[in-house]
Amino acid sequence: MKKIGIFCKPKAPSAAKILGKLIPWLRNQNYYIFLDAGTAAIINEASSHEKSEISQQSDLLIVLGGDGTLLGVARAAHPFKVPILAVNLGSLGFLAEISIEELYSTLKNILAGKFEIENRMLLNACIWRSKEKVEDHNVLNDVVINKGAVARVINLQVLVNGQYMTSYRADGLIIATPTGSTAYSLSAGGPIIHPSMHTLVLSPICPFTLTNRSILIPDQSIIQVKLAAEYDDVRVTLDGQEGYDMKAEDILEIKKTKTTLQLIRGPNKNYYQILRDKLHWGSQNDKGV
Repeated sequence: MKKIGIFCKPKAPSAAKILGKLIPWLRNQNYYIFLDAGTAAIINEASSHEKSEISQQSDLLIVLGGDGTLLGVARAAHPFKVPILAVNLGSLGFLAEISIEELYSTLKNILAGKFEIENRMLLNACIWRSKEKVEDHNVLNDVVINKGAVARVINLQVLVNGQYMTSYRADGLIIATPTGSTAYSLSAGGPIIHPSMHTLVLSPICPFTLTNRSILIPDQSIIQVKLAAEYDDVRVTLDGQEGYDMKAEDILEIKKTKTTLQLIRGPNKNYYQILRDKLHWGSQNDKGV
């Protein structure tokens, strides 16, 4: 590894201090550093590099922030199969496993070639309108169809591999990866899914019928969701960060991407430990058997 891209959450209180130490430390070891414009501005440098350009040219990406920061980088980085070290500067995130206290010890191992990769599934989401593809995006967590503040309950027809599954009358629908199962889907009553599982989860948001529950389907499935009538304000939201209008008779098509996101696994950590820490499971004295 000789080229390293660094992305940092601009509003993180400790961002300038962390970057002011990390970047000289890497440059003194003759690593070439790429910064996007927002990260460079934190330390009063200038950069015109885009996320996709940095991802394509780097051997390693370091993301300093939380899950939101990582989600934005992930959509640009995954086609280039570059490993990502996600460092948590907050408290809640499930994706950014490494604490700032573990950063340098973890980096030393990574730069020496001692690390493990965890591959995370992504979804491709396309909107078809009158047989024309009008939107085409990839997401790590979820694709959400939701109504606006004043829109009535919406009717969504769902097909899986061309077979009619059901129609949801609800405030919306979440289609999530295992990684995204601990995000909006969890709040809507969906299950927690281990990130290594090959499945997708569909979770209705406030369904009109109580028997409409979350359902797991194989990750090789192609999901098509049709907006069955005209509504004033229906949006498709990608990873909670980008949104697009969905109109009557539009078809949202969702399937697994061919590439995966390569996350560097945190040292001495496992998924169940992360769940315990983030969801506050058990008591301080509950150490297991």
